[in-house]
Order: sequence, then C-alpha cells, then structure tokens
Amino acid sequence: MGISRRRMLESIVASAALATSGPALWSASGPPILRRGRIQQSVCRWCYPKINLDDLAAYAAHIGLKGIDLLNPDEYEVPRRYGLICTMGYADGGEIARGLNRVENHAQIESGFRRNIPLAAKAGVPNVITFSGNRAGLSDAEGAKNTVLGLNRVKKIAEDHGVTICMELLNSKVNHKEYMCDHTAWGVEVMQEVNSPNVKLLYDIYHMQIMEGDLIDTIQQNIQWLGHFHTGGVPGRHELNDQQEVQWDGVMRGLVAANFHGYVAHEFVPAGDPYAGLLQAANLCDV
Repeated sequence: MGISRRRMLESIVASAALATSGPALWSASGPPILRRGRIQQSVCRWCYPKINLDDLAAYAAHIGLKGIDLLNPDEYEVPRRYGLICTMGYADGGEIARGLNRVENHAQIESGFRRNIPLAAKAGVPNVITFSGNRAGLSDAEGAKNTVLGLNRVKKIAEDHGVTICMELLNSKVNHKEYMCDHTAWGVEVMQEVNSPNVKLLYDIYHMQIMEGDLIDTIQQNIQWLGHFHTGGVPGRHELNDQQEVQWDGVMRGLVAANFHGYVAHEFVPAGDPYAGLLQAANLCDV
C-alpha cells in the first residue's frame, strides 16, 4: 500500500500542472509522458461526453496512453491523428440487453460484424465488443448454448481479419440486473466451447470485483480466455484512488505476471477533474 499511495500522491502533484483547464494548459506543460510499457493503457470515450474526441485523444497521447476504447466505426481513424489506435470498437455486435444468448439476435449481430469488422481491421482496431444479453427468464445453460452457437457463427469473420471479438463480463448485482455473462466461469465455459484465438472475454475489473472479488487469481487462472480489460473504482465507478476498494497496482502486477500483452482501458466516470483523474489512473497502473 505504501507504493500505491506514493504513486497516487505523485499523480495528484503532476495533475495540477496538466489538468486544471484541459488541453489549453497541458499542451504547453512539457514533453509527453513516457510509460514503462508493461501495461498498455487506453481510455473509454463514453466516460468523457463533454470533451471533444480529438482533445481526449491528444491528452491521452500526451500522458502516455496507447489508444481510445469504444469508438463507433466512423470514429475508428481519429486516434491515429495522435499516434494512437482505437483499442476496442463498437461494431453493431449486439446490445447489453439483446445479445448472443438468444438465437433470434444472431442474424443481426452477424450482419453487423460482417459490415464492421473489415473496417476495424483496416483501421488497425484489434478488438470489437459484443454482449451475452439479459436472462429475462432464460436459463444460464440454454443461454450458454445459444451464445456458443452465435459466436461460432461469427468467429471466422474475426479470424479472417485478425480482429478479436470480446464478450463483456458485467455485474448483475448493481448495474445490469438481468445480464447473463455476469460470472467469469460462465464466460470461460462459453469461450472453451468456441475455442477460437479471436474470441475472448472482456474482463471488466469493476464489474467482477462486485460479483466475485478474487481478482488476481481469477485473472491468472483464466488469462488465455481474456482478451481485454476495463477499470473503474468500486464502489461508484469513479476514479482509481484511495476512496475505493481495488488495489490497482497489485492487479496490474498480476496482469504482468500472467504475460498479458493486450490493453487495459480506463472506464470510470470522473467525479472530479477528468484530466487529473485520468492522469492519476495512468500513473497508478503504470507498474
């Protein structure tokens, strides 16, 4: 904890110069920050609705991030202006409530992926997102069977274009009450049945801390099925700081020990200065 708190204090001090008024000030605040590179960090665009995408990408590049997460196809190319990539894209691959666990959704999801995965590949987007869908009376066993069918239907599209389809793990306790892919074991069972190098789980650390805890061991035991990570302070999905319960530098070291080489995207909703909070998270996770 001493290391963690020291890094947090360093983050707060550095943030003051960079983040008080956004890009107008930080653009003149010195050279870009160089990261250790053991964790490739990104940031989710939806958490910053009041910041222009170009400004967010420029700031992300300045503080040493690698990309922007969860962009639409018409935005895939924007991060490249700043030496970044879109680390995960939307590709019309279903919705949280309406996803792969129902066969009637498969044709629409396949159509979206056939249209957008080639665009993702062209733009250098390594991952696209999909969802299990809600239970709504459907058993987990039947939902898993249907999800396997749906992923088997689209996995060759991903394999042929070198893009990874990531199904997100979400909590059904606080935020998404009916969501089916709410435990790592259920998601891993589906991944094992599909058994494709281009179909993985998006392990959202915020959601899985709420549902399961035991983060580092769960991640390390299942790392071959995990393709992407999201962060977010627990409780509340706010900044990664000492007001919440996950020791982020420890979890990041667990990822390094598991030889994870993908992306970790910050997906927290800032309660304070958005630039300062993002810089603080980037420093804390740069292990």
